[in-house]
Amino acid sequence: MLTDVVIEDERWAVVGLPDLAERAARAALAELGHDPAAYEISVLACDDARIAVLNAEFRDKRAATNVLSWPAQEIAPQSEGAQPPAPAPDPFAGETQELGDIAIAYDTCAREAGEAGTPLADHATHLVVHAVLHLLGYDHIRDKDATLMEGLEVRILGKLGLPDPYNRAKGA
Repeated sequence: MLTDVVIEDERWAVVGLPDLAERAARAALAELGHDPAAYEISVLACDDARIAVLNAEFRDKRAATNVLSWPAQEIAPQSEGAQPPAPAPDPFAGETQELGDIAIAYDTCAREAGEAGTPLADHATHLVVHAVLHLLGYDHIRDKDATLMEGLEVRILGKLGLPDPYNRAKGA
């Protein structure tokens, strides 16, 4: 398994988060030409209270958020809009190497899905894809980086049979 999901909030059972996370992470890696069998990703399925603590501790933001990610390697490109390099092989890893960690909060995800009129499973899939791209060095702070990352998300989600979450958010 690519993903190791730890369920702290049992409400995630309604979307089958372990299978959903595995499918989303595999799709993201495959889209970028990475072998999912070469990596491991830890996923914490939690609530807003837990993610708020993590957000404060790691980002100095004292609020809940939908998803957080911690890449094992910092591989973000310096040039805006550039593709990140592939993660460097870890000579000490066994058959697989750690790509990073993800935490996803049920309360915020459910609220956002409801506000957008999107099924929770679809929104959670989008957020896992989004977080995996962060683990691979993609970001959305700068405009060209955001365009690149969002385009990848839309393409990956489309291959999973899901609609463009950015198009829907713009009311199109």
